[in-house]
Amino acid sequence: MLGEIGIDRVYLACGATDLRKSIDGLAVLVKEGFELDPFSPCLFVFCNRNRDKLKILHWEHNGFWLYYRRLEKGKFVWPQDDATSSSTITISRRELRWLLDGLPLKQPQAHPEVKARTIL
Repeated sequence: MLGEIGIDRVYLACGATDLRKSIDGLAVLVKEGFELDPFSPCLFVFCNRNRDKLKILHWEHNGFWLYYRRLEKGKFVWPQDDATSSSTITISRRELRWLLDGLPLKQPQAHPEVKARTIL
Protein backbone atom coordinates (compact mmCIF):
# COMPACT_ATOMS: atom_id res chain seq x y z
CA MET A 1 0.00 0.00 0.00
CA LEU A 2 1.11 3.52 0.60
CA GLY A 3 4.65 3.85 1.88
CA GLU A 4 4.49 5.66 5.19
CA ILE A 5 8.12 6.77 5.35
CA GLY A 6 8.44 10.45 4.61
CA ILE A 7 4.71 11.25 4.90
CA ASP A 8 4.28 14.32 7.10
CA ARG A 9 0.50 14.67 7.13
CA VAL A 10 -2.70 13.24 5.74
CA TYR A 11 -5.33 15.76 4.60
CA LEU A 12 -8.94 14.74 3.93
CA ALA A 13 -11.03 16.90 1.63
CA CYS A 14 -14.30 17.31 3.55
CA GLY A 15 -17.48 16.67 1.63
CA ALA A 16 -17.65 15.32 -1.92
CA THR A 17 -15.09 15.84 -4.67
CA ASP A 18 -15.66 15.32 -8.39
CA LEU A 19 -13.37 12.33 -8.97
CA ARG A 20 -13.35 12.89 -12.72
CA LYS A 21 -10.47 15.24 -11.90
CA SER A 22 -7.06 13.95 -12.91
CA ILE A 23 -3.74 14.48 -11.14
CA ASP A 24 -3.52 18.05 -12.43
CA GLY A 25 -7.09 18.90 -11.41
CA LEU A 26 -6.61 17.54 -7.91
CA ALA A 27 -3.24 19.31 -7.55
CA VAL A 28 -4.91 22.61 -8.51
CA LEU A 29 -7.64 21.94 -5.94
CA VAL A 30 -5.00 21.34 -3.26
CA LYS A 31 -3.11 24.52 -4.17
CA GLU A 32 -5.93 26.95 -4.86
CA GLY A 33 -8.89 25.50 -2.98
CA PHE A 34 -7.10 24.37 0.16
CA GLU A 35 -4.10 26.74 -0.04
CA LEU A 36 -1.71 23.83 0.53
CA ASP A 37 1.38 22.71 -1.37
CA PRO A 38 0.63 19.63 -3.53
CA PHE A 39 4.41 18.97 -3.72
CA SER A 40 4.73 18.63 0.05
CA PRO A 41 5.36 15.17 1.58
CA CYS A 42 1.67 14.73 2.41
CA LEU A 43 -1.26 12.61 1.29
CA PHE A 44 -4.35 14.39 -0.03
CA VAL A 45 -7.45 12.19 0.12
CA PHE A 46 -10.67 12.84 -1.83
CA CYS A 47 -14.00 11.00 -1.84
CA ASN A 48 -16.94 11.05 -4.28
CA ARG A 49 -20.56 11.98 -3.49
CA ASN A 50 -21.66 8.34 -3.09
CA ARG A 51 -18.73 7.68 -0.72
CA ASP A 52 -17.78 4.46 -2.53
CA LYS A 53 -14.70 5.77 -4.36
CA LEU A 54 -11.67 7.73 -3.29
CA LYS A 55 -8.44 9.09 -4.72
CA ILE A 56 -5.21 9.84 -2.91
CA LEU A 57 -2.73 12.31 -4.40
CA HIS A 58 0.90 12.02 -3.32
CA TRP A 59 4.08 13.68 -4.63
CA GLU A 60 7.25 11.57 -4.50
CA HIS A 61 10.67 12.69 -5.75
CA ASN A 62 9.90 13.59 -9.36
CA GLY A 63 6.26 12.80 -9.93
CA PHE A 64 2.79 12.32 -8.55
CA TRP A 65 1.19 9.08 -7.43
CA LEU A 66 -2.57 8.83 -7.80
CA TYR A 67 -4.13 5.99 -5.84
CA TYR A 68 -7.72 5.03 -6.62
CA ARG A 69 -10.00 2.82 -4.54
CA ARG A 70 -13.49 1.66 -5.44
CA LEU A 71 -15.63 -0.31 -3.01
CA GLU A 72 -17.80 -3.04 -4.50
CA LYS A 73 -20.08 -2.94 -1.44
CA GLY A 74 -20.40 -0.44 1.36
CA LYS A 75 -19.36 3.16 1.82
CA PHE A 76 -16.50 5.08 3.37
CA VAL A 77 -17.32 6.83 6.64
CA TRP A 78 -16.46 10.29 5.34
CA PRO A 79 -16.53 13.62 7.18
CA GLN A 80 -19.02 16.03 5.67
CA ASP A 81 -18.65 19.78 5.61
CA ASP A 82 -21.87 21.68 5.01
CA ALA A 83 -20.31 25.15 5.04
CA THR A 84 -17.84 24.82 2.19
CA SER A 85 -16.32 22.22 -0.08
CA SER A 86 -12.90 23.87 0.20
CA SER A 87 -11.97 22.66 3.67
CA THR A 88 -9.73 19.89 4.89
CA ILE A 89 -9.06 18.09 8.12
CA THR A 90 -5.77 16.55 9.15
CA ILE A 91 -5.79 12.94 10.29
CA SER A 92 -3.13 10.44 11.29
CA ARG A 93 -1.97 7.60 9.06
CA ARG A 94 -3.59 5.26 11.58
CA GLU A 95 -6.94 7.02 11.10
CA LEU A 96 -6.48 6.76 7.32
CA ARG A 97 -6.07 2.99 7.67
CA TRP A 98 -9.28 2.88 9.71
CA LEU A 99 -11.11 4.92 7.09
CA LEU A 100 -9.87 2.64 4.27
CA ASP A 101 -11.10 -0.35 6.29
CA GLY A 102 -14.59 1.17 6.55
CA LEU A 103 -14.29 2.37 10.13
CA PRO A 104 -15.03 5.82 11.56
CA LEU A 105 -12.08 8.14 12.20
CA LYS A 106 -12.66 8.06 15.95
CA GLN A 107 -12.33 4.61 17.47
CA PRO A 108 -13.30 4.60 21.17
CA GLN A 109 -11.87 1.09 21.61
CA ALA A 110 -8.43 1.91 20.15
CA HIS A 111 -5.44 2.42 22.37
CA PRO A 112 -4.54 6.12 22.53
CA GLU A 113 -1.30 7.23 20.88
CA VAL A 114 1.60 7.48 23.32
CA LYS A 115 4.45 9.89 22.74
CA ALA A 116 8.00 8.73 23.43
CA ARG A 117 9.48 9.90 26.69
CA THR A 118 13.03 10.29 27.88
CA ILE A 119 14.34 7.50 30.06
CA LEU A 120 16.65 8.73 32.80
